[in-house]
Amino acid sequence: MDPVFAFSITKFLGQPEAASRHAGQIDHMNEVVHWFMLVLFVGWTLFFFVTLCKFHRKANPKASYRGITSHFSTHLEIIVVLVEVVLLLGFAYQLWSERVDGIPSATDKDVVRIRAVGEQFRWSFHYAGEDGLFGLVSAERIDAGNPVGLVKEDPSSKDDFLSPELMLPKGRKVVIQVTAKDVIHNLALVPMRIQQDAIPGMEIPMWFVPTKTGRWDIVCAQLCGAAHAKMVAKMKCVEDAEYQDWASGRSKAAKAAAVAVAKN
Repeated sequence: MDPVFAFSITKFLGQPEAASRHAGQIDHMNEVVHWFMLVLFVGWTLFFFVTLCKFHRKANPKASYRGITSHFSTHLEIIVVLVEVVLLLGFAYQLWSERVDGIPSATDKDVVRIRAVGEQFRWSFHYAGEDGLFGLVSAERIDAGNPVGLVKEDPSSKDDFLSPELMLPKGRKVVIQVTAKDVIHNLALVPMRIQQDAIPGMEIPMWFVPTKTGRWDIVCAQLCGAAHAKMVAKMKCVEDAEYQDWASGRSKAAKAAAVAVAKN
């Protein structure tokens, strides 16, 4: 993309930095839409002033009941509709389809899978551990020490661990299963250009590929109560090797703790 073109819209509007593989497509579509809006704004403003001058009472002391006979405005409106259809089918639908139909399969071993659980007013991130399998969860097991309701008797849960911070590896596919415990929240990862409603009783997947290391805020983009504005967490993206060390250490620590509890 032409840097001048990108600067004139994206930079001017203060677009946050992009940190995922599909973010460029989202930003490009936003830029095209804003250029189109600018053209419409200038065009309709000129048309408005032309109309004011042409039909001013000094130029038309006697009212004309025939009005405008030209079909220019009708043709212009049809062109606007056609452009909007192109934007919808050529850009938006394609992006939506990729996010919905292109979710990595369960057999893809290179995918990082995470559960994001929202509640008033915090996020908990549940990682599957070294075995790659999430342990069973139950609403009846939820308490202060077990915010996601992990069933400790399940063998798959032994190496599962929780993190208050969303840790991600650069360059790998990430699938996040989003859910909530109380009301509807929304997990908004702005630099990744993706967000998903967190609905109690449902786990809805969203996926992306991080392309940049860094640390950013996670916000709840759904009004969820009196302290909604304070429902902020952190997202950190690191190199894959660093992520592997972090996840392996957390998983082994969780497994060792589970074994110690079982012995007691």
